[in-house]
Amino acid sequence: MSLEDIVLQVQECRKCRLWQTATQGVPGEGPIDAKVMFVGQNPGSEEDKTGRPFVGRAGKFLTKTLAEFGIKREEVYITNIVKHTSPENRKPYPDEVAACLPYLIQQIKIIKPKVVVLLGASAKETPRVDGVKYFEIVHPSAAMRFTKMREKFRAQITELADQIKT
Repeated sequence: MSLEDIVLQVQECRKCRLWQTATQGVPGEGPIDAKVMFVGQNPGSEEDKTGRPFVGRAGKFLTKTLAEFGIKREEVYITNIVKHTSPENRKPYPDEVAACLPYLIQQIKIIKPKVVVLLGASAKETPRVDGVKYFEIVHPSAAMRFTKMREKFRAQITELADQIKT
């Protein structure tokens, strides 16, 4: 299986109810040899419109913050634990997560990142693949809204930048 196969499968996926209210699937993007993979909860409305992950407000904030620490968006792979937007951006239900996990596991196995960065609580459900380090950070949307979370987020990005440089 290739990343292109996953893109096609996500676009045609009907394994759970999320596709019914989504415009399109959002499989993820980035280089196949990315050393870092970011995994969020689910695509939002901007992502649903464009088919690209993390392009809305939280995505722009994430991209800007990463750049401040020398991490270029073009060099990382970005995806979500589920591949279709959920109604009113609610947390995905367990059966929706279970339906999408095979795609995410395949993405991790194909890309073989050094680090998988879990953005927020829902992303913690990402299954662990041997040989890959997992790193949990505050979701960028929480960091945008709350000063204490923003400080924690920046400290976590600092730690991530240090880890991936070694």
